[in-house]
Amino acid sequence: MLTKHRKEASRGDGEPNDRRPTVELRDEGGRAVWALSGVWNTRSVHEVDGRMRELEAENDHKQVVIDISGIRGMDTAGAWLIERLVDAKQKSGVSIDVTGESEAASILLPAVREAIQKGNPPPPPARPWFFIRWLELLGRVMVNAWNDFIYGMYILGSTIRGAQMKLGRGHAVNPAAIFNQIDRMGVGAIPVVILMSSIVGAIIAQQGAFQLRYFGAEIFIVDLVGVLVLRELGVLLTAIMVAGRSGSAITAEIGSMKMREEVDALTVIGLNPVGVLVFPRLVALVVAVPCLTVAANAAALAGAMAVAWFYSGIAPEAFIDRMRDGIDLSTIFAGLIKAPFMALIIGIIASVEGMKVGGSAESLGRHVTASVVKAIFIVIVLDGLFAMFYAAIDF
Repeated sequence: MLTKHRKEASRGDGEPNDRRPTVELRDEGGRAVWALSGVWNTRSVHEVDGRMRELEAENDHKQVVIDISGIRGMDTAGAWLIERLVDAKQKSGVSIDVTGESEAASILLPAVREAIQKGNPPPPPARPWFFIRWLELLGRVMVNAWNDFIYGMYILGSTIRGAQMKLGRGHAVNPAAIFNQIDRMGVGAIPVVILMSSIVGAIIAQQGAFQLRYFGAEIFIVDLVGVLVLRELGVLLTAIMVAGRSGSAITAEIGSMKMREEVDALTVIGLNPVGVLVFPRLVALVVAVPCLTVAANAAALAGAMAVAWFYSGIAPEAFIDRMRDGIDLSTIFAGLIKAPFMALIIGIIASVEGMKVGGSAESLGRHVTASVVKAIFIVIVLDGLFAMFYAAIDF
């Protein structure tokens, strides 16, 4: 008997008739009343989804009341179906009210309504004219560059003042940290700098000899390589390599400490982060880059000498004699004078970008990339400024 009664009171899918979600439409006082009943949950809302979409597209009424007092149970799926209908009617200009909310529905429906509103953000404002956007971008770049310059001067000033350890303990400098950084940034970079410089010197010598051969003046490749390498390329290539190798490492190290709040911890215990973290690295760069420049110059000249010997038949003795006549000390010092300035720029930019790292790995990667790009760009600009300055003073 009980089994038979359940079968009569149920649909073919096993859902009792009084639990089926239904929508009843009626008119009361010129208003459309849509009464919802049954259980509106994940298992059953598919039965009324089509009907609800028809009501969303209906435009026959200007005032609608949704009565949900007959709903016996509702979860997020049912609430979303109801709020989707409310949102659609409000967008079409219909005055709509929801009545008969239970205590649970009064909590669930506003939460679902908020999620729907977040999923449908207001349309973005109209984009300004291209020229206005270009000026805005230019202004942002200039402001960021000025802020970076101010921060860089602060780091430079703190570095010149010295490594301030705990307050009241004077200006203690840790030589071990400086020598450790010199070993990492200077000694560790010698193989790649020598390899790169020797290849570049050999290429310059080969191309110069190939062109000068038509004029019978292959011996002048010594002057070409000597002046070009000692005044410009030696220090420039070294600075670019150091910016890519050591500058990125400085930014990554300081940025990782910033992410793990180690920089803030140094400040809390009374230490100056610039003195502890930046000072040894800047001093190491100022010492290492000129030494690497000397090694790069020697490697480039050695590569050029080998190519001149095998490609043009210029013996090493003749190469050295010609270089002694075509090059003086001013040519050598013209390049070496640039090295400390380029080292300072690389270290300051790397430190500034490291201090700007936020709390995510994406921020770390973005600032490491910006550090390398900015350092290389400023180094090349500085080399051009030095070239104009040397030409102005006839050096």
